[in-house]
Amino acid sequence: MPNPTAAILIIGDEILTGRTREGNAYFLAGELAKAGIDLKQIRVIGDDHATIVAAVRELSAAHDQLFTSGGIGPTHDDITADAVADAFGRMIDVREDAREILARHYAARGVEFTESRLRMARIPEGARLIDNPVSGAPGFSVENCHVMAGVPNIFQAMVAGLLPHLAGGAPLQSRNWQLMVAEAAIAEELRALAVAHPGVSLGSYPFVTDGQYGTNLVARSTDPVALEAAFAALKTHFPEGQ
Repeated sequence: MPNPTAAILIIGDEILTGRTREGNAYFLAGELAKAGIDLKQIRVIGDDHATIVAAVRELSAAHDQLFTSGGIGPTHDDITADAVADAFGRMIDVREDAREILARHYAARGVEFTESRLRMARIPEGARLIDNPVSGAPGFSVENCHVMAGVPNIFQAMVAGLLPHLAGGAPLQSRNWQLMVAEAAIAEELRALAVAHPGVSLGSYPFVTDGQYGTNLVARSTDPVALEAAFAALKTHFPEGQ
């Protein structure tokens, strides 16, 4: 049975303008590989309601799981929750369990629970809450769409709580073989090896160090037997590597 598929939707004008360096997709991609969920697409969009609605509808329909990051905070430009609700035709309002979570969080810290902070308790109808052990404000899942914060440590904590509850498959494993040879010099030989090992993805990634060209050859597969066979072939064919 093939692994389930996923897409990641990163939401935020601050990513598109270069003000904030995006790292959540990088983190989640690694976690999905370990969970046996095949990541097929990463998309970055701005804080525009119609754009978010369209992207959520498209990506959730095309993949088994959709993960979003960003836009569920307390300010006026945090519009992801409303857009996701629209995408799935759901009403959205303050939900009592989410409000109680936030009220306890702020009371424990002696912080005022303002109207702005209450916005983070607005949850689409029928959604399941995603725990946020860092700052209290929950994420949520609507059907196969999982809506999480953009702040990296909060996002990572949410992912840690969410992923064990999702169906996975065979983990993606990889092996690396490094050559101090230019990529173009081995292209034909690598192509022949890829044909000989169809169950394994063989990729080449060039680099330059101290003025010398090199290439990392990476074998990836969810089949550990096929992976080791392909990696052994790489080492045999390119014995000068390490």
